[in-house]
Amino acid sequence: MLKIENRHNDSASSFLKAIMILFTVFFSAGPAAAKGFDFSVWDRILNGYVSSKSIRGISLNAVDYKALKKASQFKELLGKLENADLSNLKTREERLAFWINAYNIFAVKIILDHYPVESIKDIGSLFKSVWKRPVGSIAGVERTLNDIEHEILRKMGEPRIHVAIVCASVSCPNLAKSAYSPGKLNEQLDRQMKEFVSNHSKGFKLDRKEKRVYISPIFKWFSEDFEVKGGVIPFISGYLSNEERKLVNRSDIKVSYFDYDWGLNER
Repeated sequence: MLKIENRHNDSASSFLKAIMILFTVFFSAGPAAAKGFDFSVWDRILNGYVSSKSIRGISLNAVDYKALKKASQFKELLGKLENADLSNLKTREERLAFWINAYNIFAVKIILDHYPVESIKDIGSLFKSVWKRPVGSIAGVERTLNDIEHEILRKMGEPRIHVAIVCASVSCPNLAKSAYSPGKLNEQLDRQMKEFVSNHSKGFKLDRKEKRVYISPIFKWFSEDFEVKGGVIPFISGYLSNEERKLVNRSDIKVSYFDYDWGLNER
């Protein structure tokens, strides 16, 4: 009898534990499920359609637009964005991650909408640049790439966005192979910055003999965004080796800019 009672007690105990686990998961997962935005579909797309390549001597992550144009996953993702509830984005990290991902998704979308195309700039016209063309709807509001970059992201005071948002071009920073997420955002942005300045074909290159550094024109176009961090060169130097850091901060160092290749970042 003792063995039977123990067995019944064990069963009851296991049942209670199971109920407690379900209770905990239900009430802890509720707010988490409502928080932020689920970019798992975008994550799968990046994993499946983006790979390393070299174009005209420039190293980059390239997109298989031809295959992606046929993928139902992308249409599913656009539907999710159209119906997104932005009130769920409570923290700065959630908002930053959301809008960085949204920009990159819409840059890909505008290429797919006009594919085949040799450059994203070809989609624009004399009267309206590609950046100001409506791309799609987010939370029921029609958006342009210009809206997302200048009216939302830049106003959040994070200069590292400029190595995270990708305008579908060869000389852009590499399109990350995974979606940005609030919990990993700082680490992801640091990784992007380090990767960009380590790319000597478009991000940063030091000519010791000429005492000259070559950097992406992106750092010139958006130099004011780096002023809060001490300026472009001091900011970049934080991602360089000790030797490079000493050299770029010398008073006699000269700064030049890479030519910008607007060709499509196509695989």
